[in-house]
Amino acid sequence: MTDSSSLTPFFDPKGVVVIGASQDPTKLGYLLATNLHRSGYKGAIHFVNLKGGSLLGKTIYQSVLDVPDPVDLAAVLIPSKFVIPTLRECGKRGIKAAIIGAGGFREIGAEGLALEQEMLRVAKEEGIRLLGPNCIGLLDTHLPLDTTFLPPPGPNPGDVAFLSHSGAICAAAIDWARGQGYGISKLISLGNQADVTETDLLVPTAADGHTHVIALYLEGIKSGRRFIHEARAVVPNTPIIALKVGRFAAGQRAAASHTGALSGDESTYNAVFRRAGVLRAETSEEMFDQARALAWCPLPEGNRVAILTNAGGPGVTAADALESRGLKMADFGPETISGLQKILPSAASLQNPVDMLASAGPIQFADCLKVLLADPGTDSVMVIYPTPPMHSAGAVAKALIPIIHQAQKPVVVSVMGDRLIQEAVEHLRAARIPEYRFPERAAAALAALVKRIGLLEYASADPVTRQDIKTDLVKELIKKHNRNNHLTAPVITQILEAYGIPTAKMTLAKDEDESAALAAEIGMPVVLKVASPDISHKTDVGGVLLNLTDEKSVRGGFRTITSQAKAALPDARITGVYVQEMVPPGQEVILGVVQDPQFGPVMMFGSGGTEVEGLNDLSFGLAPITEIEVDHMLQKTWAGRKLEGYRNIPPADIKAVREVMIRLAQLASDFPEFAEIEINPLRVFPAGKGTAAVDVRVRISM
Repeated sequence: MTDSSSLTPFFDPKGVVVIGASQDPTKLGYLLATNLHRSGYKGAIHFVNLKGGSLLGKTIYQSVLDVPDPVDLAAVLIPSKFVIPTLRECGKRGIKAAIIGAGGFREIGAEGLALEQEMLRVAKEEGIRLLGPNCIGLLDTHLPLDTTFLPPPGPNPGDVAFLSHSGAICAAAIDWARGQGYGISKLISLGNQADVTETDLLVPTAADGHTHVIALYLEGIKSGRRFIHEARAVVPNTPIIALKVGRFAAGQRAAASHTGALSGDESTYNAVFRRAGVLRAETSEEMFDQARALAWCPLPEGNRVAILTNAGGPGVTAADALESRGLKMADFGPETISGLQKILPSAASLQNPVDMLASAGPIQFADCLKVLLADPGTDSVMVIYPTPPMHSAGAVAKALIPIIHQAQKPVVVSVMGDRLIQEAVEHLRAARIPEYRFPERAAAALAALVKRIGLLEYASADPVTRQDIKTDLVKELIKKHNRNNHLTAPVITQILEAYGIPTAKMTLAKDEDESAALAAEIGMPVVLKVASPDISHKTDVGGVLLNLTDEKSVRGGFRTITSQAKAALPDARITGVYVQEMVPPGQEVILGVVQDPQFGPVMMFGSGGTEVEGLNDLSFGLAPITEIEVDHMLQKTWAGRKLEGYRNIPPADIKAVREVMIRLAQLASDFPEFAEIEINPLRVFPAGKGTAAVDVRVRISM
């Protein structure tokens, strides 16, 4: 973990100075000053404004240099053009952290970016850590401390920390959390992240003693691999849930290979969050719904859910919602059925979902919940009730609360309705029991609890590497070749074999005679492929001929391939034809790795061949790869599942495929100079017979 001691003034300041404090109630500087004053912060509070005066019974100093000790945090809310000289004064004053609220930096274009870079340079010179700019500040409900300029009231104290790239989302989150009846431990607006990022804040936030869940609103991640490292350190004890936005706006990466074109922002972020053990929310509402469940519920032992309701429709709705999220309906044992029979009328449905009928009251709800929680085949319970016609929703909630508090299994409640259920909602919220208006939201919350179990396995897994590799040979091969260029097939073969990845034998023939001689040496039948540094997809230009069985067909094939390639791409440099052994039949998959600028090497696996884009049967993971990630990539794709055998397709050598995945991931991790590596196809032979890389492209970018 990164040393976060330089961030201490943000989390536990000895004194805070508001630079830009205002006596004018219509100014943000007034809001910031009053929020800090009434937050209950116990340290020294000081105000600075060039005009001087007094505010809230305190002197407004005209310079930060005049502020008395102690002070180590500055909340700076002044125009951007004055920020840099102010930071120099803060440095002289010994202030070690500053929150920059002003806009007018990177977000406005090149001029603002230059100003932001100069601001950061000055801050580093002065030994000051920066939050922002273009942010609304931070607050801590337990310290307590409020350096935001948001209108009151602030959030209630709670156990969910919210870190956001958007100040507007912060403002909405505070109001929404109050309305939903749960509190926030910390709220930190990150703004432009000129210095401090969400990655820097993960460990100190999780260690504050009050935060049980960290929720992130992200528009991107700057330090990709460090984010994974820090998150993995946090998630065993503190769940992290992220809402990553901008899912469909990411620019496409310019790349010639399938891997480069098909690995994208979303697939990469999914792999990143999985490796880091971070839950990914689809919507803002889902993020906070799931955060509440993660903060207030124990984790289940499995994915089997019992539904308890007083109506049929909600039960069916819940069952659909649960199964669509990968959860299973629990099968009750005979003791559970017998226990329900003793409580409910004969017309009630005793199978899952349990429909107690509309006449069920508080006693029936409580007694049935006890029975379901005792069922050994049930891992969690969802209680659903529209307002009972003969009982108040509040009375039902009060009956459920002590049972849920004693339970060792998670229970979520869907109280359906609005006006008639407010008493029940208030009781459940006060008791820290997750409640939702509709079963679908409750199902998503339970799914998050189950998913966290699996994510903890991902986060705890270490990458797999092999020792029987020849890195020195690969280094020498790279030195001999031009930058920003595709490597030739013989060089690629040497590189793959240096890492223990089997390839199909291939040699370059510069003319017909060489092609015939090489074919005889390799042994018929053979494959011919056009050799050109300018042609990535050989099939597209008629540059591949298969199963050539004699000298005549090889010679004719040489002429055919070179003429077709020249006709398709007149400017392409054609150096000859590769003669390759005709490998035995088998299943075909694609394996590729591309270097992501933020997260490093990202691996792709899926259905190979010429239809890879159309099939879109692909999965992605980070390199170097872990065993559990290999499992995921294989199981997520039809290509991976088919390797196990399907109908008349015999099982293929999955063990050999796994080995190639591990070794290719290690190669890309050891040599970031490989901008892209793609094996398409990797021919997979029957179980125990291994694999062969049939067609491989490698692009170097130094």
